[in-house]
Amino acid sequence: MVRIPASTIDGRRKGACLFCQEYFMELYLLAELKTISLKVTTVDMQKPPPDFRTNFEATPPPILIDRGMAILENEKIERHIMKNVPGGHNLFVQDKEVATLIENLYTKFKMYVRKFESPDTTESRQPLLSHLERINDFLAKRGTRFLTGDTMSCFDCELMPRLQHIRIGAKAFRKFEIPTRFAALWTYMANMYELEAFIQSCPADQDIISHIKNQLGLRTTARIELETPVYTTAIPVLSES
Repeated sequence: MVRIPASTIDGRRKGACLFCQEYFMELYLLAELKTISLKVTTVDMQKPPPDFRTNFEATPPPILIDRGMAILENEKIERHIMKNVPGGHNLFVQDKEVATLIENLYTKFKMYVRKFESPDTTESRQPLLSHLERINDFLAKRGTRFLTGDTMSCFDCELMPRLQHIRIGAKAFRKFEIPTRFAALWTYMANMYELEAFIQSCPADQDIISHIKNQLGLRTTARIELETPVYTTAIPVLSES
């Protein structure tokens, strides 16, 4: 069983914790192969239930419970999936080029959106834009469905939730959209949007915006708590050049 934080908007649906979605996806893929059974529950961290407070005190999710043993820290959860969950080792391929490629992408996104009132200039968006372009060029050159081949790996479970946060958050706070000329990147995202592992684990757009807003201390005029949840998975018309 995996316990993940609930939406900060309604306290019930999935929240937008990046690590939670990453592990949710990995375990969902293994459940699809029937190597494990998977149950995911949400925890309203503003009003945690008594059993959660008793067993875990103030420990924030994600929490993995495997055969009665609770694994609490992100690195330990990842190691447990790799070494102790049946089939988990198959997800954790070795590819230093990919590991380096996706490293620090989300940090650049946070730097870009953090100062909400500052002017949105070409210079301010360039580090994020350049990093997305490198990922696009890598995917175009490699020519596979996913980062390391035609089957998913841990790197895809790490990258795609971050791409979704960038897609939703950069538009909400900066009116920035991933360029349609990044055709290989958009094709990759389209492949991910077809997978139940992503669809079932993906938070609503409003929860992504709320998560980024709370994490980075940003402001928005949108009344997202009053909106019907939306899950953006459509792909724009791509540029030919």
